[in-house]
Amino acid sequence: MTRLLVLRPQPGADATVERARDLGLEAVAVPLFEVEPVAWEEPNAQAFDGLLLTSANAVRLGGERLRAVRVLPVYAVGDATAEVARAAGFDIVATGDAGVERLLRSIDSSLKLLHLCGADRREPTQATQEITRVTVYRATPVEAPDLTAAAGSVALIHSSRAGQRFAELADSRSSIAIAAISEAAAEAVGSGWRTVATAARPTDDALLALAARLCEKPDPK
Repeated sequence: MTRLLVLRPQPGADATVERARDLGLEAVAVPLFEVEPVAWEEPNAQAFDGLLLTSANAVRLGGERLRAVRVLPVYAVGDATAEVARAAGFDIVATGDAGVERLLRSIDSSLKLLHLCGADRREPTQATQEITRVTVYRATPVEAPDLTAAAGSVALIHSSRAGQRFAELADSRSSIAIAAISEAAAEAVGSGWRTVATAARPTDDALLALAARLCEKPDPK
């Protein structure tokens, strides 16, 4: 079976590897970035109707200042984000499993939301809510990731930034299949790969399902 390359930062990489191995896949974690907290000042929670969380890293790395915004109901993108927030004492009122755009379309358009997020992010293009963004973490490139296992693999691309960096670093493109979590992530890797496929939904479950199909597909002769 083809090797699966998990490129997302820790601790998400190990979580994805574990889930992939539960599916019977041969998976290895080679993070291209590492996440670290950023100093931030919490705004007045009373000025907002809710907290928007698009990554579990915002909760993992938000630090003690999260206590000041724990009173806000949470709108979370993805079950993993919701689970981490719930474990940290937040009240989850809505969870979206198909990206931030669809989540925002499904909730009250007049809400004032506080978005705790990473320094590198894609802004929603059709949001009707008033969203205030506060950066609480950032992802910095791993200087020399060990990509010796990349040739002949299926590479999981969880973000556009990861796609761009993998395209910069990877050799033997024609032997590598790309499983991308979104169309934007797929576009970021460019061309020349054995194949580039996009998950049916922007979730880890859908991405792993796609990866499983690619790993079992025989290489073309």
